[in-house]
Amino acid sequence: MTATSAVRSIFRSAIAGIGLAMGAYAAYVAVTWSRYGCATAASDDDADPLLDEFMPKYEVAERHHVRVAAPAEVTLGAACDQDLFRLPLVRAIFRGRELILRSAPDGQVRPRGLLAEVQSLGWGVLAEAPGREIVVGAVTKPWEANVTFRALSPLQFATFSEPGYVKIAWTLRADPDGPDASIFRTETRAMTNDAESRARFRRYWAFFSPGIVLIRRLSLAPLKTEAERRAHQAKPNHQTV
Repeated sequence: MTATSAVRSIFRSAIAGIGLAMGAYAAYVAVTWSRYGCATAASDDDADPLLDEFMPKYEVAERHHVRVAAPAEVTLGAACDQDLFRLPLVRAIFRGRELILRSAPDGQVRPRGLLAEVQSLGWGVLAEAPGREIVVGAVTKPWEANVTFRALSPLQFATFSEPGYVKIAWTLRADPDGPDASIFRTETRAMTNDAESRARFRRYWAFFSPGIVLIRRLSLAPLKTEAERRAHQAKPNHQTV
């Protein structure tokens, strides 16, 4: 095989790969759009009474979990402190949204740590079970290029029905799984209040949910590693070499 034919073969393979990826993405978008509003109910293990207080009904629900060899309070602390933007693929996903929607880059200096950062963006803490769970929520128009989040009091959030907005709540949760282990769970729910916002968010979710879901999944492994590191260092017999 000559160098020219080898280059052509690589080029054709690359084009074929891109075509397959685009086809798979288009299929995902179509399925997500058609299934919008058909969110599955939580299983017994995933059931979340604290989150149900603020959003018992929802059009979208995303749930993820990972077992961690660390006590629940250590795992939850690591979850609150995680820095998602240190992951290159997460930065790429957010940059992709900026390019697609022509968003202005966020030039503000944000605090480090997931919980502190999202609160600086406008999210509010709705409820907390110390050492076990935090529920965060906001109302927003996510289809806007420069999206803003508006925090509400717990009562206002639970009863919010203003048209034109999406109500979103998500959790950081650590369930004990023995004295030295836990199951970290995160769930995101969304609900609209009128037909127009539902149609807009349905399109947005169908197109952007692959990146949103991927961010959730990408966060699990680093969280597990950090929580287990903290648990190991906290052991009384831990010695620094």
